[in-house]
Amino acid sequence: MSIFSKLLGKKTAEGADETVRVGGMEDFMTLIRVYYQAVMAAQLGISNINFLPDLAVFKRTLKVPTQNNKLGIAERTRCRKMLMDIYGLPETFFKEIDVSIKRNCRNVNDIKNYLFMFQGFSQDLMMVIGNLMQWKFRMPGVFKKMLRNMTEKAVHDILTKVDWKDDGVRKTCGNIRQYQHALGYSESWMTEYVYNIVLLAKKEPKPKA
Repeated sequence: MSIFSKLLGKKTAEGADETVRVGGMEDFMTLIRVYYQAVMAAQLGISNINFLPDLAVFKRTLKVPTQNNKLGIAERTRCRKMLMDIYGLPETFFKEIDVSIKRNCRNVNDIKNYLFMFQGFSQDLMMVIGNLMQWKFRMPGVFKKMLRNMTEKAVHDILTKVDWKDDGVRKTCGNIRQYQHALGYSESWMTEYVYNIVLLAKKEPKPKA
């Protein structure tokens, strides 16, 4: 069983090819959640690991030792390295998360509201991206640079365009802008986040009949 399978709490059938899942979209989202929880633990001094379930599984599975008797420091470093090595995320991507959490989470009670807000932001963002980039999802994987440029344009439109034909899309874009303002993420951060999800979604194996 791979590290990722353990993190996701899944067992791979004997003889089955598990490589299709390693580094996939679900793994990416799991590691993103781990990073958020590690930053929260480090910045807010959270000592009860059971309060952060994804971080708990990550720490126990990879046997990450606690650094300086403070939860979150070593785990954040390890998770960030994995995300950079596997998905090629830049250092600035993590710096924006750190700043966003520091600005919005001043105590433990703020965590639930922050994660709820980020979930809404992510869901609305990917819903509009799916609407705007339907046919582009079918582009061959070799056109990564073109796909990234299209993702960048779609994110820019979401944040700036006002004359949407679909009223539902217009309203959702308005929600995304409010989330962006509250969370403090830049347009380039949003592009990086969306592009990786789009790229990984293209690689996901189709379910067998």
